[in-house]
Amino acid sequence: MNDSTRVPDFDSYATPPLTKICARVHAFRYSIDPGVISISRASWALWLLGYPDQALHRSQETLALARALAHPYSQANALCFAAMFHQFRREALVVQELAEATIRLATEQGMAQRMAVGTFLQGWAMVVQGRGEDGLVQMRQGLANHRATGTLLDLPWYLGVLADACKHTGRVEEGLEILAEAQVATDATDFYEAELYRLKGELLLAQSDNGLQLCEAEGSFQQALDVARHQQAKSLELRAAISLGRLWHQQGKHSDAHELLAPIYNWFTEGFDTVDLQEAKALLDRWASDFSVVSFRPGFMRISEGYSMKSHMNQ
Repeated sequence: MNDSTRVPDFDSYATPPLTKICARVHAFRYSIDPGVISISRASWALWLLGYPDQALHRSQETLALARALAHPYSQANALCFAAMFHQFRREALVVQELAEATIRLATEQGMAQRMAVGTFLQGWAMVVQGRGEDGLVQMRQGLANHRATGTLLDLPWYLGVLADACKHTGRVEEGLEILAEAQVATDATDFYEAELYRLKGELLLAQSDNGLQLCEAEGSFQQALDVARHQQAKSLELRAAISLGRLWHQQGKHSDAHELLAPIYNWFTEGFDTVDLQEAKALLDRWASDFSVVSFRPGFMRISEGYSMKSHMNQ
């Protein structure tokens, strides 16, 4: 793993002494430190808005703050939020480590809801790493435990992640049924709405390649794009553009595919080592190689003959 996907060393992130004191008071007064919650959610927002590196720094900051507090419930929440954040980034090894840490702490402290999150995400990591059947069993158990606590918090995300896991294991019909429930549970303000539409498109493509299914899948991808753009969720816009661009390219719409994906990829200024941006770059490079289409990345120009450095001095 490179540095961006390594679980951070808590001790390497210093928290100012006064911040630690105030946070500790809040944690014991309100049962959880508000800083842990707000900084965690800030990491999510930054990722959604298209700033993966800044988001990662915030997530690491949350873990460091929780460690400094020595307050178990705040620590459990920091671990859960960080594990969910790395699931957004599709980093299975980091998710696995954070989920296992969550499960250990939740078991020691009797935290049912945090245990449910850890169990669910540990199962997701198993699915992604090739242990599909065992992972799905664990994800279903984690979701059932989450529901048993009575909370609906982040339910569309849980259902969307489970539906994607069903696609990974060939359970397409089950995945579509789960997504239908997720879309009922969501609303226009939900951060995962665009991804639910994209996942529906991917499941429809996996279900059948007949004309009607292709048309419906294309419509789902377009809805994902529209929602992501409305929410200014650049990371989800990139994913939707990858899915729709890949479909168009397969249909022979090579120029349309490139013109869709290249602008959103070029918008990013950081996070080029993340899974989604690497996937987008690989597609653009392959399309450029196949069809001599020019694609750009900050600092580089891709042409059919190879890479050449752009002069920043002339910019």
